Amino acid sequence: MDVITREILFNRVRSWVLEAGALIRKKMHDPLTIDTKSNPKDLVTEMDREVEFFFASKIKAYYPEHLLLSEEGYGDTLSDVHGTVWVLDPIDGTMNFVHQKQNFAISLGIYYEGIGEIGLIYDVMRNNLYSAMRNNGAYKNDRQLKKLNKDLQLNHSIICLNHHWLAKNSLVDERVMQQLIKDVRGTRTYGSAALEFAYVAEGAADAYITMRLEPWDIAAGRIIVREVGAMITNIYGEEVGMLERSSILTCNPTIHKTLIKDYICKAKK
Repeated sequence: MDVITREILFNRVRSWVLEAGALIRKKMHDPLTIDTKSNPKDLVTEMDREVEFFFASKIKAYYPEHLLLSEEGYGDTLSDVHGTVWVLDPIDGTMNFVHQKQNFAISLGIYYEGIGEIGLIYDVMRNNLYSAMRNNGAYKNDRQLKKLNKDLQLNHSIICLNHHWLAKNSLVDERVMQQLIKDVRGTRTYGSAALEFAYVAEGAADAYITMRLEPWDIAAGRIIVREVGAMITNIYGEEVGMLERSSILTCNPTIHKTLIKDYICKAKK
């Protein structure tokens, strides 16, 4: 994708994301129909579907040759990553949306021939837009984010951990993860993968570790964190495919090997 095409697309998509966020805020306190998907904790609302339909309609109207990979049923079925693919989570952090009315985000990544070109994560209730275009830096609203500190030490780090790492799990030695919690400066759990990626990008957190995410959970975040020098792999340090469900470790590169070697691999039984 050439630079001019990418910039035109970015400006258009940015306006759509802000418009979708305004729609959510307008309807925030309307009565919600809440359904469950794979389990009672896996929630979806008509707002998730409405926001996804909003983007699906825009994409098909303006870019009918583009494809949409998304969570709530309005996307396309993909077997490969050829062409231009939009990867959308209309509300990342639906449980937070339902229960807290905050700490959720619109997450949208645009890929061309498998390469991440544009990423946007919109913290709807705080009106913070994290964005990036490939090789053009990452931004929070209009402020460019700095490259990550290359002298970071683990004991000065704040780590975002999915709660499944902390719960009893037959595949995880919780004692190792408890040691990690003791060894770092602090841990956090926000309930929105997109926001945790955004916090790593801006240096508010130094790593995010989770056992399983879908492509739409990471599509925007992986583009944004790479622009500030963060690494993103699975928990074994391997590249993560665009269409696959995977464990995720995204972090400041100075602590990547230590997290895998001294903690994650030891925790996995």
